[in-house]
Amino acid sequence: MQRIALGVSFNGRAYDGWQSQPSGQTVQDQLEMALTRFTAAEPVRTLCAGRTDAGVHGLMQVVHFDTPLQRPDNAWVRGTNTFLPPDIAVQWARAVPSSFHARASAKARRYAYVLLESPVRPSVDSGQVGWVFRPLALEPMQQAAQMLLGEHDFTSFRASGCQSHTPVKTLNRIDISRRGAYWRFEFEANAFLHHMIRNIMGCLIAVGTGNRPPAWMAEVLAARSRDAAAPTFSPDGLHFLGPVYDSAWGLPERTPLFDWLP
Repeated sequence: MQRIALGVSFNGRAYDGWQSQPSGQTVQDQLEMALTRFTAAEPVRTLCAGRTDAGVHGLMQVVHFDTPLQRPDNAWVRGTNTFLPPDIAVQWARAVPSSFHARASAKARRYAYVLLESPVRPSVDSGQVGWVFRPLALEPMQQAAQMLLGEHDFTSFRASGCQSHTPVKTLNRIDISRRGAYWRFEFEANAFLHHMIRNIMGCLIAVGTGNRPPAWMAEVLAARSRDAAAPTFSPDGLHFLGPVYDSAWGLPERTPLFDWLP
């Protein structure tokens, strides 16, 4: 028996999120069906680094599974992709020690939210980017973002159905940049609560458009109440960049898709 890790990318627009559901219309369901067809063996079950919501995209979701089959790394990639729909693709495969766990071995997780600032809604990139029609100011958003860094109780940014055992998380980094009409908000934390980034995005945009001052973010955080924050923002522009592992595992840190994102 050996353990295999895969890096998986997907466009989440057509799926009900990552986690398997009875409908079968999730990314995990599609991946496991493809793996089972490729191995022509018992159903393959995978464990992922981090679950994503409906409509959220993935640039490098990492999963692991155990199998008695011996295959070259490139065979796992090409063989599995043969049975996957066009909007899901395995990017890489590696044999890993049995002590590796896609979720538990991750030191951090990274997301990017891509936002179009335009008076006209998205068209060719519909579903891939969020949208704001009012101009945004960088400096107030950066000031507000700084108030969220470090270990905090993020209850104000937590969805009511969140299953995390604790609302206390450590947000390591929020980087905000702009390229043309596109904004990129990049987040890294030890873990995220359900809807945490989309709720933070709603607050950052309220600050960026001038509806709220930067200091309001600290008030929202301190309130520890979902009612204190802005409405949950659209999932369209949210991309799971992937987990961060110790280099000793020998897994890729990024894929070419990272450079495709604005």
